[in-house]
Amino acid sequence: MALKKKSLLKPLSKLPKSSSLPSLPPLPNPPDTQELPLPVSTLSPSSHYTQLVTFLKSQLSDHHPLSPQTLLHFFKSKLHHHPLFTHYDFHVFTWAASIDSFHHDHSTFFWMARSLASSYRFSDLQSLLAFIAANPCPCSQGIFSCPQLETIFLFVIKAYSRLGKMEDALCAFQTMMRLIDGRPSVVVYNIVINGYVRCGDNDKAVSFYERMVRDKVTPDVFTFNSLINSYCRSSKFHLALDLFREMKERGCSPNVVSFNTLIRGFFREKKFQKGIQMAYEMIELRCEFSSVTCEILVGGLCSEGRVSEACELVIDFSMKGALPAGFDYSGLVGKLCGNGNAAKALQVVDELWRGGNAPSLIACTTLVEGLRKDQRRGEAFKLMEKMLKEGMVPDSVTFSCLLQDLCDAVRTTDANMLRLLASSKGLETDAVMYNILVAGYTREARRKEGEILVDEMLDRGFIPDLATYNRLMNGLAGMPLHRRSSAINR
Repeated sequence: MALKKKSLLKPLSKLPKSSSLPSLPPLPNPPDTQELPLPVSTLSPSSHYTQLVTFLKSQLSDHHPLSPQTLLHFFKSKLHHHPLFTHYDFHVFTWAASIDSFHHDHSTFFWMARSLASSYRFSDLQSLLAFIAANPCPCSQGIFSCPQLETIFLFVIKAYSRLGKMEDALCAFQTMMRLIDGRPSVVVYNIVINGYVRCGDNDKAVSFYERMVRDKVTPDVFTFNSLINSYCRSSKFHLALDLFREMKERGCSPNVVSFNTLIRGFFREKKFQKGIQMAYEMIELRCEFSSVTCEILVGGLCSEGRVSEACELVIDFSMKGALPAGFDYSGLVGKLCGNGNAAKALQVVDELWRGGNAPSLIACTTLVEGLRKDQRRGEAFKLMEKMLKEGMVPDSVTFSCLLQDLCDAVRTTDANMLRLLASSKGLETDAVMYNILVAGYTREARRKEGEILVDEMLDRGFIPDLATYNRLMNGLAGMPLHRRSSAINR
């Protein structure tokens, strides 16, 4: 037998059988905008009593009997998008509940819970939960409760937990426990535990976990990850390790998040070898590495000056096929180049590249700059050539600097060949590059090659006037001017 409905607001008039709607009670005061952030779609309501009555008359009449489906359609398609009345949805919800022939069900419960939680109307949300507790969903059969109740409360508990309202979350959890059949799912417990962890309340998180075990709900990997993270954040790393062991004893396989949390904890405790051992344990357990795992390991070692160890670790991971394809080791390359060890950086990049772990454009650019700085121009040239063949197009500044280095080393022909390769890959030759190459050919007294470039410059509009043209041509040993003058004048 359905329980008698309890009004949440003052008694409301019932929906009439005629086409006119009854008078509504005074509209509720708008929420205090100083305390609660309102959604963008919500306007601060004022005295819209008459307009609201007229609006309801036009939408809800005796020609369309009110049902949860029609009310839900009204909420979704009419009231939710209304610039004046969107924030009165709970007022309308309560008004509909006062009609003897109408019964809310889980669809309107969930819509109202989501609307109130999303707009931070927590006082009304508490009233809604009390209403749900006192007015069972019509789909409840006999002694059994509505199977959708847990979903509704899960959303509410998550909203409370996300904002750190853990007392309200716990109260909602207790209400749910009284209403649903059997035990809640592990997901609900995880939300509460994670909420306590986010608030920094490790003791309550552990206490709720212990309650979970007493309730005979089996914890999963997310449960343990939250608690391990909580222990690590509260400087109780030894307890995190104990929980990790308990996790495996319970038959719950750790995932990459479990390992990452503990590796980060080991590194924070300056226990680098144990952190590295845990990384190798991941490989043995066939737990796939993530880029985050490698960043923790490489970043942690480099920050302690253990750059060579980081290099060896990354190369070993690559040889074992464990290095994730998306891992960007530009930070490691930058650290080596910054220490004046571009040769070692080049060795690492070559080794990883051969193993199928191609470097990023940033890593390659950093390495080119490092090789240039160490006067290793030939190696920088070969690296740039390989980059271009692999489809990595550098920025024009780095490329121009390398062209200048090659020209200074009397290798202008190599520089021009590199320029042509880059052009075929999409890097446009600009005026700076042309001038570098022409100057290089001028110094090497290579008139024909220089003339070809000057012709290209002329065709592309990179020679602004006759004086510039004469300067370039005179530099190339006084080439004839008459056949170019007419083109320039045009």
